[in-house]
Amino acid sequence: MSLIVCDHPLAAHYLAELRDRSTQPDQYRRLARELTTLLTIEATRSIRTRQITVETPLEYTDGRRLDQPIAAVPVLRAGLGMLGPVTAMFPDVRVGYIGLERNEETAVARSYYMKLPQLAGCYCLCLDPMLATGGSAAQAIAFMKSHGAEQVTMVSIIAAPEGVEHLQAQHPDVDIHTAALDRGLNDLKYILPGLGDFGDRLYGTF
Repeated sequence: MSLIVCDHPLAAHYLAELRDRSTQPDQYRRLARELTTLLTIEATRSIRTRQITVETPLEYTDGRRLDQPIAAVPVLRAGLGMLGPVTAMFPDVRVGYIGLERNEETAVARSYYMKLPQLAGCYCLCLDPMLATGGSAAQAIAFMKSHGAEQVTMVSIIAAPEGVEHLQAQHPDVDIHTAALDRGLNDLKYILPGLGDFGDRLYGTF
């Protein structure tokens, strides 16, 4: 498994704005969409394609077309903020949902909802903006694999070393795409320096 940190200047710009505590929910949602677009482009770099012939206005030439169905599974609720860019770029994407709620005392997530499409043969993206302890991501990916997913890529806005290590141990075949590898977790298992609670800031529920 590889950890791929997006080094595009725009990604750094969007992330700095997301970290800023003064950023309001409407702007926060826009920034999340823009940053997710960049991450998704990188995360789907190895999706299967096939060669085709295209007739331009002047002549025939070779081209490539996507040749693999794609599936996106956001972890509720924060992962919903990352879904829009994926459906915009891949209109035929299959979408599933996994609801995981973290116990604030133990930091262990419990599952409360799951609805997944057919994942066999798909290029699968697991969308969760905060890879903190890695527990929720590992659970979600395990659910996806139990429903036929063979190729899963993790897409997160930010990640903590503890979360990366846990996910590597549980799913060594899964690549992680993120905009930043932060310093670590505090005593409450929040990422430092982080950006606060992504879902609360996304929906204005803080």
